Amino acid sequence: MSKKRPGGESLPSAPSTATGPSPDHEVPAATPVPDPKRWWALAVIALAQLMVILDGTVVNIALPSAQRALGMSDADRQWVITAYTLAFGGLLLLGGRIADLVGRKRTFVIGLAGFAAASALGGAAAGPGMLFAARALQGAFAAVLAPSALSLLATTFTDPKERARAFGVYGALAGGGSAVGLIVGGLLTEYLNWRWSLYVNVPIALAALLGAPAFLRDRSGRRSGHLDVPGALLGCGGLVALVYGFSEAEPRGWSSPSVLTPLVAGVVLLAAFVWWQSRAASPLLPLRIVRDRVRAGSLATMGLATIGMFGVFLFLTYYLQVVLGYPPVRTGLAFVPISAGIVIGATQIAARLLPRTAPRTLMSSGMVLAAAGMVLLSSLTVHTQYVTHVLPALLLLGLGMGLTFMPVYATATAGVPAQDAGVASAVLNTVQQMGASLGTVLLNTIATSATGRYLHSHVRGPDADGATLDQGMVHGFSVAYRCSAGVLLLAALVAGLTVWHRTPKHAGHDAPA
Repeated sequence: MSKKRPGGESLPSAPSTATGPSPDHEVPAATPVPDPKRWWALAVIALAQLMVILDGTVVNIALPSAQRALGMSDADRQWVITAYTLAFGGLLLLGGRIADLVGRKRTFVIGLAGFAAASALGGAAAGPGMLFAARALQGAFAAVLAPSALSLLATTFTDPKERARAFGVYGALAGGGSAVGLIVGGLLTEYLNWRWSLYVNVPIALAALLGAPAFLRDRSGRRSGHLDVPGALLGCGGLVALVYGFSEAEPRGWSSPSVLTPLVAGVVLLAAFVWWQSRAASPLLPLRIVRDRVRAGSLATMGLATIGMFGVFLFLTYYLQVVLGYPPVRTGLAFVPISAGIVIGATQIAARLLPRTAPRTLMSSGMVLAAAGMVLLSSLTVHTQYVTHVLPALLLLGLGMGLTFMPVYATATAGVPAQDAGVASAVLNTVQQMGASLGTVLLNTIATSATGRYLHSHVRGPDADGATLDQGMVHGFSVAYRCSAGVLLLAALVAGLTVWHRTPKHAGHDAPA
């Protein structure tokens, strides 16, 4: 006989014995014994998660200083960001499967050590090429570290209330880390120099490395088997091609062969990857993970949420510095409300409600709140005051993202067998990374096009004055914010229609293969 886990996988009943229960009765699954060091483990995992998420934006504010110091051209400066996202987004699935085969604790430690070394290399860069290489190495080690961290969290916390609290902390860091990166980047750039935006990762990684051997415990999973090399080549190649195509769309335009070729190649490679995964003996991504409707709905919600929200950091950074004239530190501090809102929404609201509230209710409500914040941002003008318009919008966005990210992380990783925990976590991280890349490119293209149309219709002479340029820029941002609001409302609809169950009572325990 067998029974169904909430995620949809069949679990075999315990075998009967001569002195044991009758074959007509199922043996209830034993409740996992909580790890006595689990809260210290959460602190270690949280440090690693903060470092990975923070590094996606901490370099942004430091980029102008790094460009001047290393003599980078305007055409090449994007590679400081793109080298990281290419390696991170493209290698996540491979990193998740390696974690399942080699051991999640071991890959966690390897990822931490490699990320620290790559950060030190980037901070000491003597030229652009060295910095680009260091950023690519950071992304590669992050692709090993991130799925290991999330799968360790998913298998460490099994009690529903404790699981909700742990994922509340993780969700707050996942959503707020990008804003924290802007704050830290501004402080380090203004009071030290741009190199410290990379060096700052070293002490964080060392602190996590000291705690990992003592507090992390890797639950049983598959430690034998073979890596799916064809699947790795197809999947990683497809993801790298897509991320590269998205990154080239803004400077080259969507009709450029340099954009269309990698995008088409990415789609073809990923289609071949899905075909191969249905036939491979040891697939890189077991399709049962994404066939579950609830998990697929959570992944879609995460992807749409990150597409919709990542324009906030890009556009508001330019709005505050270029239009309102804020210095780097003040720009970074202006993002504190969104970080505070995410922390409160994830740890104080969602974590308390999730054990007794349907995840779809929290996700949909969060997306509606975030969409309201976007609508408020769409009304910005060149004379808008921060306190009256920007601050309320950031608070709504933060609360909405906190309410959404926390149940998404908990639900998307629930009911996954232990041997697949790493790759399931990698899928969620991949969706988040791809959403961020796609959202940044699409929204930036929308904003740039709207700005161009505005200037074309308002400029009568050969040149536009500064005030008109600012008005055109803000108009473009407003159009992009309205598009973001639409994407977030779509995410609310997807969550409401697909995520139709509560969090499992013991979602994090090991499942048999």
